[in-house]
Amino acid sequence: MVYTQKHPALLIMGILMVALGLLVQFGMMTEVIKYLKIDKSINEMTTLTYIFGSIAIIVGLFHLFGKHREGHLDYYLSTVAGATFILFIAMVIKWFIDPYVAVLSKSFGPIMGDKYLHEVFGLNYVVLGILAGIIIVNVFGIPKWAENGVRLSRLGLKTGVILLGTLYSLAELQQLGGLSVIMIGFFVLGSAGLVLWMGARRNIPNSMGGVLAAGIGVCGVSATVAAAPVVQAKSVEIAYTIGTILLWGVVCMFLFPMIGKMFDLGPVQFGAWAGTGILNSAQVAGAALAYQPDGIETLKVAEIFNITRVLILPIIVLWLAVWYVKREENAPGVNLIRVMFEKFPIFVLGFILMFALSSTGVFSPAAHDHGKYFDNNLPVEKLLKEEEVNLIQSELNTVQRELHKVTLGRLLENKKIMSLDDDDQIRGLVNSGVLSKPVNEILKKAHNSVFRTAPKIDMFRKWITWLFAFGLVGLGMQITLASIKQAGGQPLIIGGTVGTLKAVLSLVVVLLFVRETI
Repeated sequence: MVYTQKHPALLIMGILMVALGLLVQFGMMTEVIKYLKIDKSINEMTTLTYIFGSIAIIVGLFHLFGKHREGHLDYYLSTVAGATFILFIAMVIKWFIDPYVAVLSKSFGPIMGDKYLHEVFGLNYVVLGILAGIIIVNVFGIPKWAENGVRLSRLGLKTGVILLGTLYSLAELQQLGGLSVIMIGFFVLGSAGLVLWMGARRNIPNSMGGVLAAGIGVCGVSATVAAAPVVQAKSVEIAYTIGTILLWGVVCMFLFPMIGKMFDLGPVQFGAWAGTGILNSAQVAGAALAYQPDGIETLKVAEIFNITRVLILPIIVLWLAVWYVKREENAPGVNLIRVMFEKFPIFVLGFILMFALSSTGVFSPAAHDHGKYFDNNLPVEKLLKEEEVNLIQSELNTVQRELHKVTLGRLLENKKIMSLDDDDQIRGLVNSGVLSKPVNEILKKAHNSVFRTAPKIDMFRKWITWLFAFGLVGLGMQITLASIKQAGGQPLIIGGTVGTLKAVLSLVVVLLFVRETI
């Protein structure tokens, strides 16, 4: 069978990509870039459009004018059109649609603390990419010349999961404390197990139950993507799980702060509860900041618990691999070694390997946090300027907390942030909103000056972003309305039930056992 289609689409997409790069490079899109506030993406826009546009033009000319014969070369070259189709859409979403949604959202003003509409509802390139793919496949259909390449989207997701391991380190795990490990371990394993039990009782497919257990039990979208190949989840099942997680997270962002105030929870208590009960990382942070807008203590605890969940992900995936083999093959017993070598996906082992390498300091100092590390050995040009010092001093009287005053005093004396504890206080002061916007901008600049991102980690983070953007657009293109109707509402029922139970029980544990010191 000859897979390559004689069609001009790939050539046209390549020309459009290169044209976009030229428009950006020669300043013809300056006003658009300024309006969307995407000036940081300029280098990325020119580099990616030139590289992939050139590849598309060369292969597109071959598609249109070359002689195509059955074989491996034909098969692999035929995937370029579909892959470029997905990438082109991902570029439009990430560079233009996502920023426009943010600009439009901010025009309505904050709706929850300092959070805007798009932040509360998670309207970022992840969700928009899936929606775009769903609209394309259901309204327009996938062109025949793109069908073979659309299947490559899962490869993008798997590669992205591998690189996620570079963002974490054992140094973070050592700082977590016994409380987070015990609470998260109990509730992650318990909720994942409960989802599997309910799924079996409600007769949903094993693949649906497995991917839902990972998403509800661990850390949302990342866990869903990581577990999907292990349980051979279909695209619609992945979409249902992600939809359930995002919907549940939005509800939690509003309810958790209100309930926390009702029970008068302290920063450690609320951070532990939010980090355990809310699934999506961004929504965990949103709820924590909504609960304590004038400090950073709650956010720190919530982040600790959130990181703990991510570090448990490989254990859950291994569990699901064994569980799925038992359920699908009806085996009376499972050889764990055989599962590891034959069923356990290599990309998850890649995640573990990257995590291990990251912990040694290969990519960044071993004590890094998502690739960032504290270093206040600053050159003179990065210290606070005299006029900035004077501006901060002019507003010292508006600061009420004594600790904030002392921290600001050290900042003004040294013209830089002196320690991680001081940085926490500065961030809390900025979140409180008691100072003017110009002063807050100076404090944010001081924070950014003492935190460095390792170049390798920065590179990995950019790759991860694009791999997920590419993969999730392709994922959406594999979800039809017919398959959604066929799946029914079981994922939402199971996910909502288990999520509610986890939130209630974790609140009980927090009230009974968690105090304001860990």
